[in-house]
This record gives sequence, C-alpha cells and structure tokens, in this order.
Amino acid sequence: MTAVALPHTLTAIVLTYNEARHIADCLASLRFADRVIVFDSGSTDDTVTLAREAGAEVMTRPFDHYAGQRNAALEALMHSTKWVLFVDADEQVTLTLADEIRSSLDSTAYAGFRIPRHNMIFGRLTLGAGWYPDYQTRLLRVGAARYDPAYQVHEVVLLDGDTGTLHQPLLHENYSTVEEFFAKQRRYAQLDARMAHERGERPRRRHFVGAPLRQFWWRFVTLRGFSDGLHGLRLSALMAWYVLYKLIVLRRLWVAHDRTPSAT
Repeated sequence: MTAVALPHTLTAIVLTYNEARHIADCLASLRFADRVIVFDSGSTDDTVTLAREAGAEVMTRPFDHYAGQRNAALEALMHSTKWVLFVDADEQVTLTLADEIRSSLDSTAYAGFRIPRHNMIFGRLTLGAGWYPDYQTRLLRVGAARYDPAYQVHEVVLLDGDTGTLHQPLLHENYSTVEEFFAKQRRYAQLDARMAHERGERPRRRHFVGAPLRQFWWRFVTLRGFSDGLHGLRLSALMAWYVLYKLIVLRRLWVAHDRTPSAT
C-alpha cells in the first residue's frame, strides 16, 4: 500500500481562552510553521479576531480540561500533519529555537521532543527554584503522542517511542504580578485537588504544615531558589502557599463528600 503524503510537516497549535493580551506576539513567532491553529475554548475578548487577523486558523471546542483540549487538537490533525508543536499563548518561539525545531523534524528516532523554557516571572528571568530548565514535551509526532486524561492540569504526555531533547528555550511570559500568580494558581490548585479527590487521597492534619514546608525547602534549597535572592525566596514561599491552598480545597471536597447521603 502506498503511503499517503500529508499536506503539512509541522502544525503549531495554541490553546486559548481570552488571550488577547498575548496572542499577536505568540503567533508572530510561529510563522516558520507550515500551519498555525488557534484552538479556542470560547473566548469573550478579541482573541479570535486577532488570531484571524494574524493569519491563523481558528478551531473551537468547549473546555473540559487541558489534557482533553490537547488530545482533541491532536485528533483533529491526525490525517493532515506529521508533527505538532504546542505553544501556549504567553510563550514565544525564538528564531534559534525555530531553526532547531525545523532541523529535528526529519528524525525517525523520537516520538517527541522536550523543550526548555525561560520563565519571566514578575518581569525577571528566573533560573532557580525549579523554573529552569522547566522542560516541556511539546514537539510531538502525530499518531505517536497523547495526553494522559488522569492529569487534567500539569499535563503528562504519553509517547509511543523515545523522547528527544532540544536545547534552545521557549520564552514564557509567565506571571506578571503577584495577583496574576494567585489567580492562576487557585485554578490549578482546584483542578489538582479534584484529581486527588478522585484518586481517594485524604489530607491529614500533619500535611497542612509538613507539605508546604517541604515544598518551600525543595524550591529554595534543593532547586537553588536562593540563587535568585529575594525573588527566589518569594517564589518559594508562593509555591508553598499553593500546596497549602490545594490541601484546603481537597479537605473541603472531602467534607462535602462525607456529608452527602450517598457517602454514608
């Protein structure tokens, strides 16, 4: 049987919801791709308009969770592209990374590639506290990659083959303000707590002190947050808060569960 030639080698996909602030710069950095798709989940701002003005195709799908969105995007492109590059709206691909990606597409040894990220947090490049290299497995061979639905946030890629590593970093305009940090991390913590609840994990009293302290030590000492000075100290403390907040949400879920008649 003769193999069918796919029309595209590389398709870049950007998941969006109300990303008007970032989308133009993100899409401008993806012009090296054969095709660019914005996979939107019902934005109410100018995201879709700006995406079309930038020449991107737009697909829409109601949001269930991050893994679901990425799997749906992969499925939609199963027969039209060889490789997919997932880029978040607040990320940009540099010219040197674009060249490295292009040079990797002929590889038959890997089902996907992980890419390091440079995180700009509160306006500062952050290299300690676990924020670098911050590898993200984003360049995927279509048909050999899928996302584990058990991880609805902080997604996990499952590859039918080996993983390669690129060296040039993505640029990630991460949290601009502390307020933005709290807003995003609350959403992530709520998703994490729901997944933990579904797995049957119950927090104990000692966890509310021990787990945040361990997170702080891991970030500030083990992952060298101290190398970023007061900035690293603050980030390590904020990530300890994240762990505490997730435990609080998880406890509330169990309290509500145990009070329902079906749980008795």
